[in-house]
Amino acid sequence: MNLQPDISPVPAGAPARAGARRECAIVARGLKKTYAATKKSPAKEALKGIDLEIPRGSIFGLLGPNGAGKSTFINILAGLVNKTEGSVSVWGFDIDRNPRQARASIGVVPQEINVDVFFTPKEALEIQAGLFGVPKAERRTMEILRTLGLEDKADAYVRMLSGGMKRRLLVAKAMVHAPPILVLDEPTAGVDIELRRQLWDHVLELHESGVTIVLTTHYLEEAQELCDRIAIIHNGDVVACEPTDKLIASLDRKTLMVTPLAPPAAAPDLAPFEAELKPDGRLAIPYRPSKAQVAEILERLSAAGVRVRDLSTVEADLEDVFLELTYNSGR
Repeated sequence: MNLQPDISPVPAGAPARAGARRECAIVARGLKKTYAATKKSPAKEALKGIDLEIPRGSIFGLLGPNGAGKSTFINILAGLVNKTEGSVSVWGFDIDRNPRQARASIGVVPQEINVDVFFTPKEALEIQAGLFGVPKAERRTMEILRTLGLEDKADAYVRMLSGGMKRRLLVAKAMVHAPPILVLDEPTAGVDIELRRQLWDHVLELHESGVTIVLTTHYLEEAQELCDRIAIIHNGDVVACEPTDKLIASLDRKTLMVTPLAPPAAAPDLAPFEAELKPDGRLAIPYRPSKAQVAEILERLSAAGVRVRDLSTVEADLEDVFLELTYNSGR
């Protein structure tokens, strides 16, 4: 594959702190967005002054519940929404001082399929390239379609394509101007397992060629597997931003799964630990590694007369961390 993005260095005269920003694909400082009040609703503070740095060359997960501010952040990057306060740079270009360069440095794949069904994929890419001012001699329409497995559909009408092909076409459209940053907004929503795998194969190929990937998704297992760094946004604030493994390890929680020799009729009293009896007869015993050891739980089991056949430890995953920092944060 030869879809090399434009990864030229930040030019002289770029925004302040350019030295630091050369190492980042996207930098946001004190970013705020407040939507004005209407007759039907009060003013809405969608972003409350977030600070965020997305490293170049990373696959960066941007997670959060519905209404957390993810789409607002993406739309500000793409120039579709005006920020209220703060600063943002994209590939070293300030979105206020260098808006054209900033927009040319990013390709956004929206969640909604927004391609005209009466065009062919080839025509759709040619039109998109024209909108970005790519000269005809420099367009790579067939190369992009070939890379995303759409070469044989180049002259078929979009309305004849499957849902998975249409999603790949959205990725192709976002890449016509060879942006160094690709933003994927819920790219696999409603896509079956096989098509999801195919789409990620293509995206990972783009990443290997040097493209920085920014991903929003509600499939947390997908984010955990693919992203090397994750930020979680909740109610307009960044509540976490860490390498994926460090973020998961930050949740001081494990569960000891115990298989007794004889399934108990009820969960035993293991105070101060709480045991849950599973339908298969196993006992699930949550604990905090920083405050308790497995040996202590085993002592309680022995005291309760539970003889152990087997045991295993279930680690926390990204879903546990996500729930702890969002839906459970107010408890």
